[in-house]
Amino acid sequence: MDDLKAPSRNITSDNIPNIIPILPIVDTNLFPKMVLPLVLVQNEAVELIDEAMSGNRMLGLLLSKRSDIDSRHTANDLHMIGTIAIILKMSKMEDDKAQLLIQGLDRFRVKKFLSGKKYIQAQIDVLENRNADRNKENRALMVNIVEQYEKVVNLSPGLPSEMGHMIKSLQEPNVLADMVASTINAPVLEKQKVIELLDVTKRLKKVTRLVNDQLEILEMGSKIQTQVKEDMDKRQREYYLRQQMKAIKEELGETEDDRVEIKEYQTKIEEKGLSEEAQKEGKRELQRLSRMHPSSSEYVVASTYLDWLTSLPWNQRSKDKLDIKEARRILNNDHYGLEKPKKRILEYLAVRKLKNDSKGPILCFTGPPGTGKTSLGRSIARALGREFVRIALGGVRDEAEIRGHRRTYVGALPGRIIQCLRKAGTKNPVFMLDEIDKVSSSYHGDPSSALLEVLDPEQNFSFSDHYLDVSFDLSDVMFLTTANVLHTIPAPLRDRMEILELNGYTEEEKLKIATRYLVPRQRDANGLNSTQVKITFGAVKKIISGYTRESGLRNLERHIGSVCRGVASKIAEKKAKNLIVGQKDLHEYLGPVSNMPDLALRIENPGVVVGLAWTPYGGEILFIEAVAMKGGKNLTLTGQLGDVMKESASTALSFIRANAKKLNVDEAFFNNHDLHIHVPEGSIPKDGPSAGVAMLTCLTSLMTGRIVKKRLAMSGEITLRGEVLPVGGIKEKVIAAHRAGIKKIILPLWNQKDMEDVPDYIKNFIEFYFVDKMESVLELALD
Repeated sequence: MDDLKAPSRNITSDNIPNIIPILPIVDTNLFPKMVLPLVLVQNEAVELIDEAMSGNRMLGLLLSKRSDIDSRHTANDLHMIGTIAIILKMSKMEDDKAQLLIQGLDRFRVKKFLSGKKYIQAQIDVLENRNADRNKENRALMVNIVEQYEKVVNLSPGLPSEMGHMIKSLQEPNVLADMVASTINAPVLEKQKVIELLDVTKRLKKVTRLVNDQLEILEMGSKIQTQVKEDMDKRQREYYLRQQMKAIKEELGETEDDRVEIKEYQTKIEEKGLSEEAQKEGKRELQRLSRMHPSSSEYVVASTYLDWLTSLPWNQRSKDKLDIKEARRILNNDHYGLEKPKKRILEYLAVRKLKNDSKGPILCFTGPPGTGKTSLGRSIARALGREFVRIALGGVRDEAEIRGHRRTYVGALPGRIIQCLRKAGTKNPVFMLDEIDKVSSSYHGDPSSALLEVLDPEQNFSFSDHYLDVSFDLSDVMFLTTANVLHTIPAPLRDRMEILELNGYTEEEKLKIATRYLVPRQRDANGLNSTQVKITFGAVKKIISGYTRESGLRNLERHIGSVCRGVASKIAEKKAKNLIVGQKDLHEYLGPVSNMPDLALRIENPGVVVGLAWTPYGGEILFIEAVAMKGGKNLTLTGQLGDVMKESASTALSFIRANAKKLNVDEAFFNNHDLHIHVPEGSIPKDGPSAGVAMLTCLTSLMTGRIVKKRLAMSGEITLRGEVLPVGGIKEKVIAAHRAGIKKIILPLWNQKDMEDVPDYIKNFIEFYFVDKMESVLELALD
């Protein structure tokens, strides 16, 4: 290893050449008069040092703007002002590295970078200090720096105490500023700014700021360390005292009444805002707990009870968003149509804005599956700014599911109402009771009876759960319920709720919802974007009419998902990059069309009528057929007809026999013929009075030989006097008729008021006739 030392002669700034080699440095600075050790690993740098050592041993140090040490630096990467240094000592190591000890001489500025060498050279100007005399301002700044620097030295374990004494001995302002800047822990770029300041007064001010910043950091670190040490000493002392107390109590045989867990429960009871009744019960249970041994089973029961009691949101509320315009925007963005529920929610918001203490409504959304009842609840919660919780009541047959079990039972827990409130964390969430029409009773009790108190605004302010055994206020909760049908809900429970009907969607509404919501959602769910797959409007319409015949949207979304999965499969196999799915392509993804063609046009013989029926899943068209055969007065009914529907057939036949002459029916017909009425799709049970008009028309058509007009449907209940009585489900029936291509509908006169709910474009497509007498029906229906 070579060891070359500097000569003894003094080299000053007077004999600094105007062209010197440049050594880029990273993550460090060199100030004039300061000494810096360096280790060089790059070949260019080692070659630079070799040439410098053979000459005047001078080189220029410039800070690199790049932070990577091993990469090669160019002139564009360097700052333009740096420090001229002289090599005091250089040692070469066995792995071609070089160790240097260099000392700064003066500042310099690069005039021009020169080429021709493997390393960087530059033409330079040596820079002189300005305002370097000991004027009053400089002396004041020097005194402040020395005072602050001594504090930094005292707080910094890496700085020797002698540094403070050495700084005091410096009389030159520029040397003091450079010395302090080089030794404090400051960012490299901040130190570079000090090197670039030629005005000594400004340099002193800059160094003063750096010293103050460093002192603040050190003082803060010292304070944190002191606090940590004090906390540790305090904890160690407490631990030692607790261990002593424990040993003493064990010797005396005393119990440990002040367990940490009991103190925590006590704090929670006082701070959680429990009601007076709950606070009293909690303190009583806490006293019992303090007398129990932690290993006993009763201890677990009591502590679990206190956990539930103190974790409920007794006072925590969400702040309602009372911006009606924003709520309307959210509801419209999330759901298309559903105007009545949206209007009711906005009315509630308006009332809440005018009267803060108004009680939450109990709304029941009823309608076919897939019409958006549950998702509407989530949108309502988002519009109100409340938490949303939901429990499914389908199949619930135990009253304890609602009210909870008493604590005497093993593994007892609160009911699902209290559990969901704990999960929500607030006492005023939007609470959805899903499928309330499917609650059933058993020997365990009747859950619907337990819901009577929950869903009564006049009682639920003091709802009592069997497990808690204290009253909890549910009056701030906004309860929503959903149901497919209403007749299975007990009358007292139905009376407590405000019914909002969510009727089925028309084909046009489905088309808009599918393109706006369902297609993008299924596209994202299957890892596709809008450029990879496009389902045309015609294809969506074909899916609606040919593959789904429902009031809701679930099957439609399922079929759209099937198309997206088929496209995703092709893209994943690299058979295509993007696809446009049209009507003709649906067969490949969904198979053949599943819906039967338009049968409403196939009325070619007397004794065939199109009726309209309502089901929990929406409206349907219903074909009623009748034939006559030789026999004697027998009437046969087939097609799984219920009792009410059979009675409608008997009523229709009696009316015709009683008015045979008026209806131009041969009276001998009844004595010589048997009649058979059949309603196709015999595997599906059918019942209800609304087929009476269709049955009477069907029989009259058969007996008179007059064909029922094509594209005509009808619905209504009949009496023996020939009156037409109103029926329900008008909107669903009309939508089903429109879907089947019906052009004319006969309805009871009293149902004319229900046309408000029918969309206008369907009213324009279909011609409606409202009648109150059977004679009018037959006159309109028969050719």
